[in-house]
Amino acid sequence: MFSKNIQNLKTSPVRELIPYSKKSKDAGIDIIHLNIGQPDLETPKEFFEAIESFGEKTIAYSDSSGQKELIESIKKYYQKMNINYENDEILITAGGSEALLFTLMTLFNAGEEVLIPEPYYANYNSFFAMLGIKVVGIPTKFEDNFKLPSKEVIESLITEKTKAIMFSNPGNPTGAVYSRDELLMLNEISKEKNIFMISDEVYREFIYDGKDTVSCGTFIDNQERIIIIDSISKRFSTCGARVGTILNKNKDFMGYILKLCQSRLAISTLDMIGAEALYRCLDEKYYQSVNRKYMERRDFLFEGLKKIDGVVLNKPEGAFYCIIELPVEDATDFSKWLLGEFSYEGSTVMLAPAKGFYQREELGLNKVRISYALELDRLEKAIKTIELGLKKYNNR
Repeated sequence: MFSKNIQNLKTSPVRELIPYSKKSKDAGIDIIHLNIGQPDLETPKEFFEAIESFGEKTIAYSDSSGQKELIESIKKYYQKMNINYENDEILITAGGSEALLFTLMTLFNAGEEVLIPEPYYANYNSFFAMLGIKVVGIPTKFEDNFKLPSKEVIESLITEKTKAIMFSNPGNPTGAVYSRDELLMLNEISKEKNIFMISDEVYREFIYDGKDTVSCGTFIDNQERIIIIDSISKRFSTCGARVGTILNKNKDFMGYILKLCQSRLAISTLDMIGAEALYRCLDEKYYQSVNRKYMERRDFLFEGLKKIDGVVLNKPEGAFYCIIELPVEDATDFSKWLLGEFSYEGSTVMLAPAKGFYQREELGLNKVRISYALELDRLEKAIKTIELGLKKYNNR
């Protein structure tokens, strides 16, 4: 009755344990959500002030390509990084997810292949399944903090069906940040093999310890193949305001994307008004302040988790996630047990089993992804809950 592609969709590892949390919630137990990357910092007041000042009597459709004032503000944001896009090289989408979906719809036929370093953001799988895209995982190693393999290894995975290399930098779920040299290597592969680069850069502001990296938008020798995916969700703590961006200099590609934008008419006028104010009003001081807060949380989480017997992790270099290895055989079973059978001082923890972030699920069986987009007191309690939970789980 239903399409094969829709039946191939997998449950998100970020949300697959929600049914198991019901027992804890019904018992009045507080659940600390380490499973989802929902920023808890306040959305800047400029967003709300801009919407409150909306003076029209009717909320009309906006232009399908996006509000012109917003496009101008995004253009100026990129110019501060010495990256220059014209207005018709920027299209506004309903969040970064729509930007990715439209990009994949435009580039791929069913059966064609995308190269992607694994582990990778699990929601990509929904898009791949819907469109019949074959995923070819680029192997990375947990013990090497998920750095890219050599150029030769990546090139060995390319076939006549390969259409693009796709990645997020900084990385979700790994917290890894690709160096300038790693990105230059991918750029060379893209040019030499004539395949697209899809660079998901929504965590751009969350890079720690002075890591040497760049936006792929700086590679001016390959701009027609480089597609930048961006969003206001994490940058400004506005996940519920669905405003994303596609940036590219290939006129044919952007023309097809525009047709898709026109097919869904427009995105929220008020969300774009708020987003424009954020890009226009907030400066480097704001970005640095947010960066410091997340780096403090990163350090706190890392120091706490590494003291737990059997827990292994790398220090995240960016975003607000990390993959941790647990002293258990099945991290999914442990995560379910935490929700259904264990609490500490009235609280338990929801984790995201890492197997769902891997193409080869066996590589993530004893690992989980953790988000540290929480206040320090919540992280402290979560760390203690994991520590005590592991002891009890392994001594059952």
